[in-house]
Amino acid sequence: MQLCIFDLRRGQQEGQELDKILFFFPADLPFATQLSVIGLSEGLITFTRIFSPDAACEVIEAERHSHVFYEAESDIWMVMVVDKSKESKAACQVDALRKVLKEVHSLFVLFHGTMRSMLEKETSGGLIRSHLYPFITDYLSGCGDLNLTCNFWADFLTGRKLQLPSFHDCLMERGTVQMLTVGREAAIEVQSLVKVLECSAGTTSCYSLVLFQDLLVSTTLSPDDTISLFTYAVLRLTPHALSSGATSWSYLQRTNAGSQVPALSTITNSGSVSDNIYRSRDASLDQENNCQVKRPLHHNRWFRGNDGFLASDIWGTDNGSQTSVTPIVYLQLTEERMYLCAYQHKSLTIILLVPVSSILNGEQGLSLVKQQVLENASLKMLMVEEKLSKGWGGENAYHVSGYRYLLVDDERVSRASPPAKVMTLAKESLLALSKLREEVNLEKKRAKCSNSEVNCDKELEICVRAKNGAWVIARTSRGKELYMVLEKASETLLYAADSVEKFSNRYCSGVFSLD
Repeated sequence: MQLCIFDLRRGQQEGQELDKILFFFPADLPFATQLSVIGLSEGLITFTRIFSPDAACEVIEAERHSHVFYEAESDIWMVMVVDKSKESKAACQVDALRKVLKEVHSLFVLFHGTMRSMLEKETSGGLIRSHLYPFITDYLSGCGDLNLTCNFWADFLTGRKLQLPSFHDCLMERGTVQMLTVGREAAIEVQSLVKVLECSAGTTSCYSLVLFQDLLVSTTLSPDDTISLFTYAVLRLTPHALSSGATSWSYLQRTNAGSQVPALSTITNSGSVSDNIYRSRDASLDQENNCQVKRPLHHNRWFRGNDGFLASDIWGTDNGSQTSVTPIVYLQLTEERMYLCAYQHKSLTIILLVPVSSILNGEQGLSLVKQQVLENASLKMLMVEEKLSKGWGGENAYHVSGYRYLLVDDERVSRASPPAKVMTLAKESLLALSKLREEVNLEKKRAKCSNSEVNCDKELEICVRAKNGAWVIARTSRGKELYMVLEKASETLLYAADSVEKFSNRYCSGVFSLD
């Protein structure tokens, strides 16, 4: 696999081509190879824009490789080149790879702001390169324990040990949140808690996110910011994420404890990387600006304090009090800078975003806000956690006997069979579903390109019999999607269709029923 990020506004003059490279993986490839990959990508983008000015290419399928494109920001492109091995030809959805690129960008923007703003702040590109390299390598590798073998480091540099989607993930959906179903009484308590949190923060422009286990309960953020913060919380902040070596049942793809990357000092001092632009120019820039590169995706760097608030040494310590510095995140729409305060009680995680502009005296002023939250909301947080725990059905709460399913709605919320249940499916069933999802994605793109409201909302049903006899089914209706595998269904299509009808009527309010 190769992954590159480049800026079409840079390096357009002869002799300055390297300026357009913001990130390239594997980093030990010669510059000539890097420029060849980026030059081909740039040519494909320019060519396809002739026929589609508003939407350039998303994927190019070559004989040996798939080229996946994502325009993260205006003229800033992320391109992934994936080798077509015998196993991966039918195993990896292109749409899933694009969502990986989108997730990388959204998480980067969450902690660093937009790439364009960083380029405008420091025009040589050194600042953004020094942040992109550790951030993306942490994301791709999982970044855990630093005790690694040289063999792994060699594999990592050449791109052989990475966390990428495969056909095993076809009953998962990136870019969505997983919601907890709560009763009326619990919902009222959560709503009351959110109001108390807002009052305790002392500003009307604060936001909150409430999670139970790895599921979302409440949010006051925009959909894009909710997904970014929810993704980070599940990866690093929830009780499962904080438990070292814990087995997660989260619906998000969780990184493998064996896939890890060394510290940034090891990266920049590696012989194969030391000769490239990420060290020679950008490291000197950091020394001049006395800038410490933060690594928010670093594993095992968050911990729960005695007061219940989560803290991390990733952002350093406050000089005056020697307490951990509270991280600052950026909202996507407004680019407003917000303090990220996370509180945890048992299975309940609460994230409070407070505007930086509203806090005087930095960490000292923020500690007063935290004190107010504890004084005013402690009792309510205990009550909410207790009510949610009583109504919680456990890790298999959303398992439906006989079904393996994924439900995605138009509000970017998904629900799926627990991963432990999905693992019981045969490889043939998963491969068939992966191919089926590719077909559905193609149909959705055709409908989008037609600019027809009728086509965009059209209903679609596809049923396929896998080699092992399982029924693999996809239905779309009114912006919602349902994917299902029935391995123990009878041989008749009528039986399979009837099973989908029963599921739709009972769990989806009849949205996918054909009546």
